[in-house]
Amino acid sequence: MQLTAVYTQVPEGYIAFVEELPGANTQGDTIEEAQENLKEAVAMVLEANRGLAEQG
Repeated sequence: MQLTAVYTQVPEGYIAFVEELPGANTQGDTIEEAQENLKEAVAMVLEANRGLAEQG
């Protein structure tokens, strides 16, 4: 699966989100922190979506 991560610098640091995955968004003081946080957010959203799909 290929996803598009978008990072935007703001005065407080960086915000990050994945275009194809609503709900996968985060922030960080540095771009590296935002990247790590986004990986966790993507994993959590995918896990939640998987659980919803299994419930049918």
